[in-house]
Amino acid sequence: MVFFSALILTWVHSWDVAVALLGLFIFSCLLQRFTNRKGPMLWPVLGIAPSLFLNAHTIYDWATMALIKAGGTFHYRGIWFGGSHGIITLDPSNIEYMLKTRFTNFPKGKYYRERFHDLLGDGIFNADNELWKEQRRLATSEMHSSRFVEHSFWSMQELVHKKLLKLMEKVVVSGSSIDFQEVLLRFTFDNICSAALGVDSGCLDLDLPQIPFVKAFEEATELTLFRFMVPPFVWKPMKLFGIGCEKRLKEAIKIVHHFTEESVKDRRKEEMTLGSLKDRSDLLSRLMDSEKKCFSDKFLSDFCISFILAGRDTSSVALAWFFWLVQKGNEVENKILKEIKEILGQRQCTEKELPDFDTVFTVEELKKMVYLQAALSESLRLYPPVPIDIKEVVEDDVFPDGNIVKRGARVLYCMYSMARMESIWGHDCLEFKPERWINKDGELVSENQFKYAVFNGGPRFCLGKKFAYMQMKMVAAATLLRYEVKVVEGHSIVPKMTTTLYMQNGLLVNLKPRLVTTIV
Repeated sequence: MVFFSALILTWVHSWDVAVALLGLFIFSCLLQRFTNRKGPMLWPVLGIAPSLFLNAHTIYDWATMALIKAGGTFHYRGIWFGGSHGIITLDPSNIEYMLKTRFTNFPKGKYYRERFHDLLGDGIFNADNELWKEQRRLATSEMHSSRFVEHSFWSMQELVHKKLLKLMEKVVVSGSSIDFQEVLLRFTFDNICSAALGVDSGCLDLDLPQIPFVKAFEEATELTLFRFMVPPFVWKPMKLFGIGCEKRLKEAIKIVHHFTEESVKDRRKEEMTLGSLKDRSDLLSRLMDSEKKCFSDKFLSDFCISFILAGRDTSSVALAWFFWLVQKGNEVENKILKEIKEILGQRQCTEKELPDFDTVFTVEELKKMVYLQAALSESLRLYPPVPIDIKEVVEDDVFPDGNIVKRGARVLYCMYSMARMESIWGHDCLEFKPERWINKDGELVSENQFKYAVFNGGPRFCLGKKFAYMQMKMVAAATLLRYEVKVVEGHSIVPKMTTTLYMQNGLLVNLKPRLVTTIV
């Protein structure tokens, strides 16, 4: 009898404790909601994690609404024992302060580098301070050289006309649909391998072969994102014991590193055999030959992986969103075609011949395509390939809008959300409107890089911007000249939650030959 009485008293006591804890939890939630009306709910112990989990399927749109409600910036914290805290912002003045004014106080930081280190090593996109400065200097010197510019243009021209268009022709003849996002990913991968490594990966061959490196690279980037979604005490033990997604990540990274390391070794052998790489113009060869510096194989491998990441994902994803936006309405497409017609008409006046579907655009002709570049810039604004970026705070600081950040905090800035802010882009911010990039004289407008942070800003401003525009314009012009691109009816287009703004289900399209009479 005494035992049962004690048991009942223990149960009652436990119930009281549970009720008290529940009451404390509810009180904490109400208090937080009352004191933090600007930002999203920060739950006791769990911080912002539940909100992220509940909105994971529409994370970018959720973040946009939260930022709009908060006036452009809000503080956040993660799970209590994870230690994550900081601010999320889309205020251009804050972004300029971070990327330019106080650049040294907002590096990539340990948080970012630690998560990407297995994949990127000490490559330029994962480096800070002196290591970054040295790689930046090398990249600037080589990528801006006339030799590399000519080589990269020639390689993309060859790829467009000897592979991409041939593949499109095959699709049209077969009458089948195709995932255009995948095709564009294959194109940009082949292109960056040729320009940066001087190798033909064969990724865009007519039979669309499965290349282990390509699959592994995509898997490695996606699985690395998992490390940003959970605290270190979750993914680090998984890495230590080689289980779950960390096991898959390790296997994918091994394939990626093997590919670049073998490319470096092969080039070393070629250099030893020939005595020089002076006849090669790819980035890897020029780095090996530049100033006769002895870079380690690891340095060169890490450097190349970073450039593959930048060159493969960004342009291909940007083009996929561009084609989707253009095919939604005829007005923009017709204006692009009109511009192409006028440029081909100028050629006709000098060459006395009608343009045909074998037309190859020159550098100068691509530069003249102002409206096409405006349309590409507008699609990049609405769907930036890298929708969000992150920096770490070295020392306590105060942003122009008055928000205080402490040492060790993280600052996230969301380009996807910036495009959807009326205070930044006006009441028509949600419209696909290339005209916003052209002034009354018909010239391109150069927007403030901190308002339009698609190509980063400040000292880390994208070195490959000109390369990217040339590549995108060549693909877009060559494709639209020849084909109508239409998304398969009923095919859903939604952003995918990755480090790059992929389309969740790809871009399933039908290609229809365009009549020459609609162009000339």
